[in-house]
Amino acid sequence: MEARYPALNKVPFILFCSRIALPLHGYSYRISMDESKFGLLSKINYPADLRRLDIEQLPDVCKELRRDIIEEVSVNPGHFASSLGVVEITVALHYVFDTPDDRIVWDVGHQAYGHKILTGRRDIFCTNRKLRGVRPFPTPCESEYDTFACGHASNSISAALGMAVSAKKTGHENRHVVAVIGDGSMSGGLAFEGLNNVSSTPNDLLIVLNDNDMSIDRAVGGMEKYLLNLDTNETYNRLRFKASQWLHAKGYLNENRRKGIIRLNNAIKSAISHQQNIFEGMNIRYFGPFDGHDVKEIVRVLRQLKDMKGPKLLHLHTTKGKGYEPAERSATIWHAPGKFDASTGERLVTDCSQRPPKYQEVFGHTLLELAEANERIVGVTPAMPTGCSMNIMMEKFPDRTFDVGIAEGHAVTFSGGMAKDGLVPFCNIYSAFAQRAYDNIIHDVALLNLPVVLCFDRAGLVGEDGPTHHGVFDIAALLPVPNITIASPMNAHELRRLMYTAQLPDKGTFVIRYPRGNSDTVNWGCPLEEIKVGTGRKIKSGNDVAVLSLGPLGNDALEAITEAETEAANAGEPRSIALYDMRFAKPLDEDILNEVGTRFSKIVTIEDGVRNGGMGSAVLDWMNDHKFKPEVVRMGVPDKFIEHGTVEQLREIVGLDKKSIKKVLLQ
Repeated sequence: MEARYPALNKVPFILFCSRIALPLHGYSYRISMDESKFGLLSKINYPADLRRLDIEQLPDVCKELRRDIIEEVSVNPGHFASSLGVVEITVALHYVFDTPDDRIVWDVGHQAYGHKILTGRRDIFCTNRKLRGVRPFPTPCESEYDTFACGHASNSISAALGMAVSAKKTGHENRHVVAVIGDGSMSGGLAFEGLNNVSSTPNDLLIVLNDNDMSIDRAVGGMEKYLLNLDTNETYNRLRFKASQWLHAKGYLNENRRKGIIRLNNAIKSAISHQQNIFEGMNIRYFGPFDGHDVKEIVRVLRQLKDMKGPKLLHLHTTKGKGYEPAERSATIWHAPGKFDASTGERLVTDCSQRPPKYQEVFGHTLLELAEANERIVGVTPAMPTGCSMNIMMEKFPDRTFDVGIAEGHAVTFSGGMAKDGLVPFCNIYSAFAQRAYDNIIHDVALLNLPVVLCFDRAGLVGEDGPTHHGVFDIAALLPVPNITIASPMNAHELRRLMYTAQLPDKGTFVIRYPRGNSDTVNWGCPLEEIKVGTGRKIKSGNDVAVLSLGPLGNDALEAITEAETEAANAGEPRSIALYDMRFAKPLDEDILNEVGTRFSKIVTIEDGVRNGGMGSAVLDWMNDHKFKPEVVRMGVPDKFIEHGTVEQLREIVGLDKKSIKKVLLQ
């Protein structure tokens, strides 16, 4: 393979594909694709190969590309339905535009698997989301065809506008820039900020709206309803386009006249149709909606729009999961279905009946229990009711749960408004996405010390979704903010008790962070009891070293302590190690800190968040302020973005696994 993918060229490892398994040392090897099954796709290494095909061959390319995605994701789980829905759009864009010189900016990489396969990563796509394999979301760090980072929603229009302006100012006047936005991303505030700037900044940007009426769960809100109802006559658009071309060629249509005609035209059209087109109201030419699964039609329209001056939006209707019937029927389940039988559609779900429940499930059931007892409790989620298990409360109390769409900042401020006038909102946001609401947390909730319970799901290292999704910055980001309580449970029982505590009177703004995955407690349904804010608990006594843990990593620390003490005793150097579950990063338990500062010369802090500015730093500050001088070893995520891989692999890499903890304890 070409050396344009440095992220994959680090160490030898084994590739397990649906077709073949072989060692990969850099890019010395290629995996042959079955030409009888993928006669066209096997010959497409880069978009330039695609552009050599006749347009009549494109439907077959789409069929093969869709089949390849199905086969690969069935054995190497990832995001599925979104990429199936955008296959024809992907093929058409790379067929019409001269990528990578022309820029395609994807909004959320959920939909970009076809893009990866067509841009030099077909034969290594089987490493997608694996450690040091193809990255989970497009990034310029991996490929020149990936024009921008796109792990979080709604940034494509702003980024693409920046590229369009840059092209004009850096001698690339002929460069085309396309933003592909969809999967619910148009509900995000940043998308509207971008649209507003597009309307007032000279540019030739093309926005492709992939409208599938879905985000992960079904899309909600006024914009989604508007898009469903929006209709513009194709013949009308074609005639108007040809007329504008003729007028421009004759010199009758300069930029000022063009904008004036557009405004007059839009006014006449909205008066006749009794419908205002929001995009054309912003001086963005609108075309559509068209069938997003007719690849030849999309190519025809894109060729018409390619060299049209000024900003324009192409509206394409698609079906999430298109071409795979189980995914079309249940797009939410098949957003990221795990392994499945590609031929039957049977999901290969592991029997979890004897396993501890996921933390999100404990959250969902506990929230319903609390809501049944306290009618002031409401639930808020930005487009993730199933992902965070708020759907459990939503089924019982649909009028007390709010899916606000992909709009984390609004979710927080909306919660603050409800809390201001008497309700107790539980606002559940994935930790990495809560970064988008930082100002809202400070200005609209903490400033007034409002009783909003912010539940940060997927806190810590999340695994295969990689650096855009690791929830490792929340503690360090929020520790300096006044009026905020920050807690992390060691197990499911502690999560339930913290949730109960947070909704009690006079608790103010309360953050509870917990990880992705299973808890350690099968019998999780403990009584709901208050935990005094700012108190930790001693899990194990000791005399030589004190370990202060925050969150579920305390369980790994306890196992590491047991092994370390055994090894030390066997070596004739017995060591006694204490473990404290701090529970709260803010406020810290000063009684515990005073005890360990007085009794121990070595303190080890452990947290599933960034080391710089995290709980360990707060402990170090406290020790210094109170004139204690122990050695403080802070264990946490180092000062760099962490790649993708399993959680176990990543913890080993960053030194937060049991072996690494034991090593520190024995030093």
